Amino acid sequence: MADDEMDQRHSAQRRPRADGERTRRAILKTAASLATVDGLEGLSIGNLAVATGISKSGLYAHFGSKQELQLATVDEAERILAAEVVQPALEAEPGLAQLAAVCEAFFSYVQRHVFPGGCFFAATALEMGTRPGPVKDRVAAIQTNFVALLRGFAVTALERQQLPAHEDPDRLAFELHAMLLAADTKFVLHDDPAVLDLAREVVRRRLGLDGGPEAGAR
Repeated sequence: MADDEMDQRHSAQRRPRADGERTRRAILKTAASLATVDGLEGLSIGNLAVATGISKSGLYAHFGSKQELQLATVDEAERILAAEVVQPALEAEPGLAQLAAVCEAFFSYVQRHVFPGGCFFAATALEMGTRPGPVKDRVAAIQTNFVALLRGFAVTALERQQLPAHEDPDRLAFELHAMLLAADTKFVLHDDPAVLDLAREVVRRRLGLDGGPEAGAR
């Protein structure tokens, strides 16, 4: 009997924490969406209260300052990027298939309007680039890590002889990242799926997956 009562008390204690975490995550998903349109600097407790229907006092219980809200929003956007873009790539065959998968997952993430303003980090990198501080540092670190992921996939592809031996993994990672950013920018501006279809073709050609010149001797 005592054990049953203790289990019930522990369950009752866990439930509010789980509910609170779900609420916080929903708030931060909304905040990230707002940030892709209004910018992280445009993010405030006030406009978040309007967007979520939660009182300002309720939001202050989750975030003590604007910077704390911004950093938490960046972390949530990173979690979403990992789930939407990184994880599908990690599940692909190592090397060239991972490079193709991460690019395709990114295009899908943008095309499905996971965020209304396109890729969260494409939008916030430009905004925060001229604003030194913890938020800029966090955004920069995440972008650096993403490019490093591309480079790591390229290195594996080279080791497996899936790319020409003269391929430079740093250059390839830079080029692919540039293609992703260009596609995101143009798609957000024109909302035209043909933009992403073209980007897919360009990526596949660069990776030598279209049977063209890039697919030559390894």
